[in-house]
Amino acid sequence: MSRVSIVIPALNEATSLGRTLRLLGALDPPAHEILVVDGGSGDGTVAVARAFGVRVLESPRGRARQMNWGAEVATGDILCFLHADTLVPDDCVEIIMRTLANPNTACGGFVSLMAGSETTRWGISLHNYLKTYYAPLLFRPRLFFKGLRLLFGDQVIFCRRSQFLECGGFDPQMVILEEADLCLKLVRFGHIRQVNRVVQSSDRRVARWGALKATAIYMYIGLLWGFGASPTYLKRFYADIR
Repeated sequence: MSRVSIVIPALNEATSLGRTLRLLGALDPPAHEILVVDGGSGDGTVAVARAFGVRVLESPRGRARQMNWGAEVATGDILCFLHADTLVPDDCVEIIMRTLANPNTACGGFVSLMAGSETTRWGISLHNYLKTYYAPLLFRPRLFFKGLRLLFGDQVIFCRRSQFLECGGFDPQMVILEEADLCLKLVRFGHIRQVNRVVQSSDRRVARWGALKATAIYMYIGLLWGFGASPTYLKRFYADIR
C-alpha cells in the first residue's frame, strides 16, 4: 500500500493553518505523515503546527525550496504538496493513491474552487479549471497531446517521490509557477491529470484585488510565462497576501 506524505510550505500562515490541519486530521485513510515546512514565519505558524502534533521543518524562504526540503525529508513514496490555506476532502489520500495506481499517470491535481467567508468565486474557479487545459494546448501543443496538463499550487499537486527526485523537483529559482514547471518535467514519466474532485482554496488575493483585476493579472502572468518571461519578472505582479 502506498504511503502519502503531505508537504505544506508555510510563511506567516497562523490564521489559515489551523483549519487546514484540523481537516487533515479527519482524513480516511490518514496520510502517512504531514510535514509543515516553515520559511521563517514571524507569527504563530510554527506554534499552530506543533499544537496539532505535526512535524515542523525549518527552511530558507521560498516556496520551491521549502517544498523540495519537505520532499527530501519525507518518508512516503507519494508526495502531496498542499498550500496552508487550501482545504481537502476527507478521502484525499484515497483519491491520490487511486490516481497514481495507474502507471501511465505521473502526476495529478484537483479542481480548485476558490472561496472565502462571504462568497464563492465561480467565474475565477472556472477559468482556473480551464487553464489547466488551454495553457498547455496554446504554449506546449506537442506535449499537450502527450498528456501534459498544467497544474498550479491551489490544485494540490501530487506525484511519486522517486520521479519527483529523478526530475530534480521544483526549480529553486522559480519564485512563481513552480508547479507548472514541475509538470513540464514530470510529463516524461506519464500523463498529468486533473481529477474530477474539488479542493477549496482561499480567495484572499482576489478579495484584495477585486475579481476583474485578479482575472486580468492571472491571464497576463500566464501569457507572459507562455512566451518565456522570467519568473522573477512575473513575481512583480503577484505579491504575497496574508
